[in-house]
Amino acid sequence: MQVAAHPGSREMDCIERGGGCIQHVLDAGDCASIILFFAVLRGDAKVSGTVTFEQDSESAPTRITYDLTGNDANAERGFHIHTFGDNTNGCTSAGPHFNPHGKTHGAPTDEARHVGDLGNVKTDGQGNAKGTLEDSLVKLIGPESVIGRTVVVHAGTDDLGKGGNEESLKTGNAGPRPACGVIGISN
Repeated sequence: MQVAAHPGSREMDCIERGGGCIQHVLDAGDCASIILFFAVLRGDAKVSGTVTFEQDSESAPTRITYDLTGNDANAERGFHIHTFGDNTNGCTSAGPHFNPHGKTHGAPTDEARHVGDLGNVKTDGQGNAKGTLEDSLVKLIGPESVIGRTVVVHAGTDDLGKGGNEESLKTGNAGPRPACGVIGISN
């Protein structure tokens, strides 16, 4: 995480302690305006990459910048934030999509959707996907923060909850999880 913190400062002390202190510092106005977190994606397949999360304030949307390689060429692949920052059993340990409001799966623009529903990334002819999206439900600050959760790239296309079956309303039928990474502190 990058927050204009200097060694020995109150901000650095709070960051090193982790958790709730970060929120306290931000509420107190002692912190820089941009919060930055990072995930390195790896898995059992050739898919890998990085995802950066930036948020200016608790009410601001989060910018999500991704740079992924090793996907199928000219494809759309499901891209989600999952509940747990646990990869002990590969990407399956990350649990379901992050869904603190108990809604059904949907597109990033749908009112009824999981917080973790980021839609699909589109790959080029070499299987690479690079881009930036903004999301108002994804938060780095506050009680529904995605910090410590897992971002996952799926092997299939997310049907955005429009597949007409029960699984579509849970996962978007996006399939296996070839790569994932825990959203953590950026250096």
